[in-house]
Amino acid sequence: MSKIDLKVPNIGDFKDVEVIEVLIKEGESIKKNDPLITIESDKSSVEIPSTENGKILKLFIKVGDKVSEGDKILEIETVSSTKNEENKNLIDNNENKKEVKKINKENPENQRIEINYNEGVVLASPKTRKFARELGVDINSVKGSQLKGRVDEADIKKFVSLGGKNLVQEKPAHKKIELEFEHREFGSVEKKDIPRVKKLASTYLMNSWSNIPHVTNHDEADITELENFRSSLTDIYTGEKKKITPLAFIVKALTATLKKFPSFNSSIDEIESGKMTLKNYYHIGIAVDTKHGLMVPKLRNADIKNISRIAKELKELSDLCKNLKIDKKELFGGSMTITSLGGIGGTFFTPIINYPEVAILGVGKAEKKQRYLNGKFQIRTILPISLSYDHRIIDGAEAARFNNKLKENLGRNFAYKLAV
Repeated sequence: MSKIDLKVPNIGDFKDVEVIEVLIKEGESIKKNDPLITIESDKSSVEIPSTENGKILKLFIKVGDKVSEGDKILEIETVSSTKNEENKNLIDNNENKKEVKKINKENPENQRIEINYNEGVVLASPKTRKFARELGVDINSVKGSQLKGRVDEADIKKFVSLGGKNLVQEKPAHKKIELEFEHREFGSVEKKDIPRVKKLASTYLMNSWSNIPHVTNHDEADITELENFRSSLTDIYTGEKKKITPLAFIVKALTATLKKFPSFNSSIDEIESGKMTLKNYYHIGIAVDTKHGLMVPKLRNADIKNISRIAKELKELSDLCKNLKIDKKELFGGSMTITSLGGIGGTFFTPIINYPEVAILGVGKAEKKQRYLNGKFQIRTILPISLSYDHRIIDGAEAARFNNKLKENLGRNFAYKLAV
């Protein structure tokens, strides 16, 4: 046995880079090629592996430290790989053990363990390994689809979608951070249960945010004519003014736009790689703000309903959600979701896609603004819209064209058509 220091090796252009992860701790036994730390520069992240087998005596660095080539990482007590009992302890104590034993059965008193450190090692980039750890996935259980079985993020996502047995679902995907000081040390506090609806929704939100490459396109729609038309609606029998919210028109306009852009009315097939499911129905999800949390029921077959029917069903769906009487099935099977802050305030935001949909429309509060039209400035009613989309299916140009068509459907000379 001997004591040696493991140092940061020559890693190219990395100098004074930050340590973002320390993957080992004092007292642990490690093997050659086990990852020790992860460092990150502006360009990439890199895992530094161990060059020796042994037991960690002392750590010299922590998360947040800056390191360069030659800096000490840890002090290790090395172990000879020819000693049976010591190697057995080394392997058994290692959290990510890979045992490759060759036992001489003819001479059991002189057993020798030969450890092949390359056998069974999964090829993957530090970024991919970090992604797997954040999802609670043992990367050694994932089958790689790349050259020489290399694992990429798509392989891990597929593994998760197929219900990998080693996926830790009951724990959050991110690392738990322990607070240095308790909240009560700074004043009076109280603890309350997170509402059940929010706890249920959090699983889907985390899945969507972690697995879907979100991009958000912000734009403004001129809805002056639509608002004039909406405010002029009256009941043909009583002559009383009809109270129809702008959301009913937005639902109808979005449905008409989806017909022109079918890829927005789709879902990625997580089981059959390289496939997507195009939907021939138009069920629009409506984000409903309740005291229990956000719920997203589906307004079914919006393409065959007129504005009055849509407005009526929007009210019914909202009441069912607020009274927790909505059928669970009505929260699934959507084409695309609308989340509106128009009744509260605000302009642009970044809505999270409602998985397994591939896009979501965020609507802000309409405001009166000056616009230069027909050679003069005019006061127009402007609606801010925020379109988040899955970049695996939809690219930026298609999203911009989608918004242009949506604005046209919300704009002049079209509102009366939507009411039919």
